[in-house]
Amino acid sequence: MTSATDIANNALNVLGASNISAFDENSKAARIVNQRYDSIRDSVFRAHPWNCLIRRQDLAQSSTAPGFGYAHQYPLPTDPHCLRVLEFSNMKNNSGGPAFVIEGRNIVTDEGTAKIKYVARITDPNEYDSGLIEALSMRLAAEMAYAITGSTSMVQI
Repeated sequence: MTSATDIANNALNVLGASNISAFDENSKAARIVNQRYDSIRDSVFRAHPWNCLIRRQDLAQSSTAPGFGYAHQYPLPTDPHCLRVLEFSNMKNNSGGPAFVIEGRNIVTDEGTAKIKYVARITDPNEYDSGLIEALSMRLAAEMAYAITGSTSMVQI
């Protein structure tokens, strides 16, 4: 079973640093990992449509219509949190333009229904495939290299 701490330790090992036992332990490495892990994880998730993170959902229409330009508004999923929309039920409108626009945490559209395929924020590392674990570990190592090692040459590597 893989944990977020295991992923962080993979990154720390690449940098030649000691392992941590938890993100909240009292060590420099743990404080740096705790500060950076969530934002780096989400960035890696957004960068590629990882199969293990893809979800589909019918969206519920908001009772509040957009101010102008579109007829309907649909809040993006929060459970699990939508990080990137990959597909919309109708990708083109009748005039050939975009059928939807993302504004804040909403999709605005003229469509009466909305179905999406999206990249979800999955926080359980046991659902990640090995390629995602490796990519996340390497990105963490790259982002933490100077803070952990103090070496500009390690950052370049």
